[in-house]
Amino acid sequence: MPSSTAIAKPSGSHKAGQNILVVLLGILSLIWLVPLAFILLNSFKGRLHISNSPFSLPTGDLFAGFTNYSTGLQLSGFARAIGWSLFITIGSVAVIVFLTAMTAYYITRVKTWWTSVIYYLFAFSMIAPFQLVMFPTSKVADLLGLATPWGMIVLYLGFGGALSVFLFAGFIKSIPLEIEEAAYMDGCSPLQTYFKVVMPLLKPTAVTVAILNTMWVWNDYLLPYLVIGNDERFKTIPIVIQALTGSNGNKDLGAQMAMLVLAIIPIVIFYLFSQKHIIEGVAAGAVKG
Repeated sequence: MPSSTAIAKPSGSHKAGQNILVVLLGILSLIWLVPLAFILLNSFKGRLHISNSPFSLPTGDLFAGFTNYSTGLQLSGFARAIGWSLFITIGSVAVIVFLTAMTAYYITRVKTWWTSVIYYLFAFSMIAPFQLVMFPTSKVADLLGLATPWGMIVLYLGFGGALSVFLFAGFIKSIPLEIEEAAYMDGCSPLQTYFKVVMPLLKPTAVTVAILNTMWVWNDYLLPYLVIGNDERFKTIPIVIQALTGSNGNKDLGAQMAMLVLAIIPIVIFYLFSQKHIIEGVAAGAVKG
């Protein structure tokens, strides 16, 4: 007698639908990879070759194409820019993850009218476009002395805090209160409860927040340009690459493409090793109930 719990096999139309979806996703992946391939190919071409045949393969001696890399490194101060980009990115991400997790925990667990107001202010700040506040931000940064790499960490905390608080709050709402109450019964203070009980549970969301903010801060051009400007001491990678544009719009496209490749490689490697945590963290941060 056949079991009533037997699992129905997928129909032929269902399999066909899955195959079509796989093909469409494969095509979409290739479309996303085209710009990366375009930059890589053109990093080995001369300036005129890029202008005349941007989509053709490099010709001639391949090793001669590495001239673009040496030229870009000599003209741009790329090594110093890598150092400042690493400092700003690591510092900003560490501060964002640590402070926004604590903020989200407080406004989620302390139920008052003003914590609700703070939460909705964070949510509203995600709606306001950066262009609305970019010029006041640069002016205030100059007045407060934030036009430094250390000041950039403070600014990135301000602009990256909203989404991070939103993700952390969503996950914290799904943590049963009984876990924290058990910690209180065992004699833990509120701070001990947070750091010993809640914080370990936040790891999936913390990894997601760190990944998203790392990719944003590392690739950001507009905020460092507005705040740091043309200060040669503190240029980040995007500013250095843009600086390869000479007077009267004269561009060394080969060197720019080569520096773009060097800038993309670290973040691509970082993303490939961390991408599974993004889905886990977003799923864990979904509000339950």
